[in-house]
Amino acid sequence: MKYLIAGLGNIGSEYQNTRHNIGFHVLDAFTKASGTFFKNERLADVAEVKHKGRILVLIKPTTYMNLSGKAINYWLQAEKIPVSNLLVLVDDVALPFGAIRLKGQGSDGGHNGLKNIQEVLGHTNYARLRFGVGNDYPKGGQVNYVLGKWTTEQLQALPPRTDMAIDAIKAFTTIGLQLTMTQFNKK
Repeated sequence: MKYLIAGLGNIGSEYQNTRHNIGFHVLDAFTKASGTFFKNERLADVAEVKHKGRILVLIKPTTYMNLSGKAINYWLQAEKIPVSNLLVLVDDVALPFGAIRLKGQGSDGGHNGLKNIQEVLGHTNYARLRFGVGNDYPKGGQVNYVLGKWTTEQLQALPPRTDMAIDAIKAFTTIGLQLTMTQFNKK
């Protein structure tokens, strides 16, 4: 069985270690722990991880956040992966820092990456793992906040939360969406 795991973010050193790039961060940690590496391919950096008899195709779209749907659609088609086996990792200001929420469908919540995926796929029926980045910003300061770097405290607290997100990805591919939601959404 194959799965497409898409971590959203923006390419370029100016976006490295920003809250908006948590999708890239989690997949980087996943490949490092798995002893594999990303290769630059069409529309994305791509890595393959095997887990309990499943093949996980990890992508970090190189299309920038607002055009993530193009890369996701391409890799779904190229790898012949059904949308039911797609999981998108994304930052979420509506969740407290480090909290994760898995959903099987839903709105874009104002997130431009999810908005583009919806436009390209034509629906919202795909799983997404939202990673809380908090909302400690003044009114009108959301863009600067999500494109801003992690605080020292957040950086120190990030590793165990990143590991939890990786565990949720693995669970999604082995025990399915519903059981993974039950297991991780309460934490």
